[in-house]
Amino acid sequence: MSEAELSDQRRLARNLNELLQELRVAQAGVQILFGFLLSIAFTERYASADMYVRTTHSITILFAAGAVALLTAPASWHRILFRRGRREDIIEVANRFAVLGLACLAVAMTGTILLLAEVIVGGWLAILMGALAAALFGTLWFLLPWRERGQDTIEASDEADLD
Repeated sequence: MSEAELSDQRRLARNLNELLQELRVAQAGVQILFGFLLSIAFTERYASADMYVRTTHSITILFAAGAVALLTAPASWHRILFRRGRREDIIEVANRFAVLGLACLAVAMTGTILLLAEVIVGGWLAILMGALAAALFGTLWFLLPWRERGQDTIEASDEADLD
């Protein structure tokens, strides 16, 4: 293997390790959130919840489950395709899964805040709190990074030297 190929493989290994480490952080949070959301259905108060709360809860659980699926899928891809020379493919797919998983997590977090606000204060104030949560996650997790990404001036030929 040439020095350039070895350097490329090291970069790919580093990129994959960094991605999997980032996913570990997100996975822990989404799994705790998922457990919390599941436990709500077994409370006395939930038995008397109206259809709006039940629907919001169900949708939130589905997005939390989607986040769990998307954020854990890269580990499965890595394990199944391990030592098959597919590291670059794994990184590309894992990156897409991570972004989609974070989007699902943002929706699940927003739904959870909306649910809790509905139980605590109710009405328009709860909806406002949900909207503020959506704006916060959307801005910090997507809008600002994509704005920064759009300002990149890296040439395609220089990209291979970077992570």
